[in-house]
Amino acid sequence: MGRTLKMLKFLITGKQGQLSLAFAELLKTRGIEFLALGRHDLDISDLNSVRRVIAHYKPGAVFNGAAYNDVDKAEENRETAFLANAIGPKNLALACAEMSIPLITFSTDYVFDGKKSAPYTTEDPTCPLNAYGESKLAGEIFVHESCQQFILARVSWVFGEKGKTESNFLKKLLYWASSNKRLRIVDDQISSPSFAPDIAEAVYSLFKDGKWGLSHLCNTGFCSRYDWAKIALQTVNWSGELMRAKSREFRTAAQRPAFSALRSSYELPSWEESTLRCLSNLNL
Repeated sequence: MGRTLKMLKFLITGKQGQLSLAFAELLKTRGIEFLALGRHDLDISDLNSVRRVIAHYKPGAVFNGAAYNDVDKAEENRETAFLANAIGPKNLALACAEMSIPLITFSTDYVFDGKKSAPYTTEDPTCPLNAYGESKLAGEIFVHESCQQFILARVSWVFGEKGKTESNFLKKLLYWASSNKRLRIVDDQISSPSFAPDIAEAVYSLFKDGKWGLSHLCNTGFCSRYDWAKIALQTVNWSGELMRAKSREFRTAAQRPAFSALRSSYELPSWEESTLRCLSNLNL
């Protein structure tokens, strides 16, 4: 199987996304060929372009890391969110099915309404509270309808060393802490942080073993935003004051689930361990 995987070529979309960057790094370490494309290279909402690029590159599998992840802006930019999160995965699934190649793509914990008191499983009913979650759920449905060989992984609170700060709570937290002596972080939003390199390892293992279908991938355990911030700021020896806050104190366009922790389908390190590893890798 190892030799077969090394002979494979992966096509990666959304090359600047945290998950795409982590997966590309994993493939490099294993000597596996890949082509990583950004939106300017390939617009996944254009089916003809998707078909043309896949037919030209002839990958053995497609890893879709392209997404619209701005939860609040999705409320007013629904069409843009649905093009990226629903139509894009549908087009990739259609093209992959036509060429008999597997697709790896991602969804979110925000497909749930947050009313459960225990981590969500893949069998739990979905009920998104916002446009972002709705767009991701539509993408899930399209992939299920359009493709047989796929890994569709729901992830939550993705973080990592690489990628843009605005889509990474840990990086945003460190930025806020660099210019503030007092921070207020909500303690009533609870989920499971997902360290991008850990997710990359997990989907690679699922792919290698041919374990197709829906899965939940996140680090073990769950926490509030406040709990996560507390450990991170203690680790970097921040001398400011961290205070608890409630979601209602912050006016946001999108409603967020209060509890959206996932029960991971694949055993990963704890969120605390991976947070410390991430901070160490950032060389703070």
